[in-house]
Amino acid sequence: MSKLADVQLIVLDVDGVLTDGSIMLDDSGRETKRFNVRDGLGIAVWMRLGFHIAVVTRRSGGALQHRMRELGVTHVVQGSQDKGTAVGSICESLGVTLEHTAFVGDDWPDLSAMVRVGLPVAVGDADSRVKSAAKLTLSRAGGHGAVRELIDSILEAKGLMGEAVASFLPRAGL
Repeated sequence: MSKLADVQLIVLDVDGVLTDGSIMLDDSGRETKRFNVRDGLGIAVWMRLGFHIAVVTRRSGGALQHRMRELGVTHVVQGSQDKGTAVGSICESLGVTLEHTAFVGDDWPDLSAMVRVGLPVAVGDADSRVKSAAKLTLSRAGGHGAVRELIDSILEAKGLMGEAVASFLPRAGL
């Protein structure tokens, strides 16, 4: 099993992980998504510390593109019918082994990626089969801070939480 401290790349599903799984359509049929701001901060800090984030989802949409652009996430695979293969390709392009990769999922389409990575992770409200495949199940539900919970846990395990928090404190002598 990959330990939390070994993780270099976190790959995230979207619906049910970065969101609560709801699909919201406005009167014009445009899809909107609700993202958790604390997840976003965790992602930004993770990348600022020199680690990688990627997103792999079966669905496609503009809301996700806008949010990932806002956060600076460049490894985004939409419309993936085989998440396991997509994760393998991302690892290869980044030079990160599958063993040093965490994948966060919530439902059956995530299983093909979860069985390939060193640290398969389930959100707190994931399907029971996904929880069974996970080496770590988070306490928080998808869209409600689960991604931040994972990132905080990894940063603690790596001994980097102090550095992460200190980057938001005023510098001495200012």
